[in-house]
Amino acid sequence: MDYVFMTDSDSDLPFDLKQKYDIPVVYMPYAINGVEHFDDLGQTINSSDYFKAMREGATPITSALNETAYLEYFEPIIREKDLLFVAFSSKMSSTINAIYSTREQLLAKYPGRRFEVVDTLSISGPMTLLILKAHEMYRAGAPIDTVASWIRENYNRAQAFFVVDDLKYLKRGGRISPTAAMVGNMLDLKPIIVETCEGTLASYSKVRGRRKAVSFIVEQTLANLEDPKESVMIILHADCMKDAENLKAELLAKNSELNIRIDNVGPVIGAHCGPGTLACCFMGKKRPI
Repeated sequence: MDYVFMTDSDSDLPFDLKQKYDIPVVYMPYAINGVEHFDDLGQTINSSDYFKAMREGATPITSALNETAYLEYFEPIIREKDLLFVAFSSKMSSTINAIYSTREQLLAKYPGRRFEVVDTLSISGPMTLLILKAHEMYRAGAPIDTVASWIRENYNRAQAFFVVDDLKYLKRGGRISPTAAMVGNMLDLKPIIVETCEGTLASYSKVRGRRKAVSFIVEQTLANLEDPKESVMIILHADCMKDAENLKAELLAKNSELNIRIDNVGPVIGAHCGPGTLACCFMGKKRPI
């Protein structure tokens, strides 16, 4: 190919798929217990240990990469080829501004090159689903404009319905107020979170209890599917494998044609949603909100 397809680890792209398709990935930083790490898709940190530390009181901190870091990732590629970078939602972080600034520097230095940045308005599992389909097109020889256009035209079909176990993590990230978190935990209210058409996270509904939350996710997932065989469905969990397996079983009981894989929530995403988070991610109809 005359260009390179690249993304970042806020996609929670499973490492086995990164390896299988040889996808270059920018590893995003986080720190826990005062030690800085990079989200390398599970190569160097055990997911269960990470979320166990959070349950025991550790508070991970995430941060953005600066232009210098992006230059180290991008310049070796731009020297040789054009670049298509598939980025996580600009509505959830200002990180993309450093990417745009780095692009301008590199295009000035290498004026014959093409450097296309696609804002997926997605994160985690939905972003992975966009990556997998777009990279399939890339491997088949599609030009950079065709792949970029497909992502932009289809990002709002990449969906996730998810529930968290403890609202304090959403409170800490400013997603809900301290009062809402306190009352919600007291009443066992479980907000069902979705990725919106604008590229943000928002509460779609509220149910009482984890069991009802899982049933609601199953119902909404099946209602928003178009073609069950179109692509893989991804169930993500933050150290709650039993719940993930139960969710998979419920979905398959309703539709045995579904192709479902179970993967871990990554440490950067997990820092904001907390242990016990459970998500169902799929390509379907337009995002509900």
